[in-house]
Amino acid sequence: MEYEKICDEVLECDKKIRYVGIYDYGELYDKMRQGLKSHLTREETEMSLSQAVYRWSTRKKTSDKIGKPIFALAKYEKIYRITIPIGGAGLILISTELDVDVNKTVDKILEIKNKYSKNLG
Repeated sequence: MEYEKICDEVLECDKKIRYVGIYDYGELYDKMRQGLKSHLTREETEMSLSQAVYRWSTRKKTSDKIGKPIFALAKYEKIYRITIPIGGAGLILISTELDVDVNKTVDKILEIKNKYSKNLG
């Protein structure tokens, strides 16, 4: 999988994106926008991602009734966090500035994800 390329393309698609991480098969591939400082430590990021994987698994339990989840969005006091499934059990986690156009940004990220989806498990 071309996780590095995906991270680079997601960061490049919108200057309001602060961070992108892909968590798949217990491995984290991530990039922070140059010049920005992360709000979380590496350990906190990994813990947050493992919790996101669990939350995503609960969303999939109702997919036969309401459809497959496409993305999840959480607004915090300092950032938006967008979670998008990738591959079998993987997730893309994106954090953005609060003044981002969330729908426009998610559409761009989904386009990037779909471009690589032919190579996903």
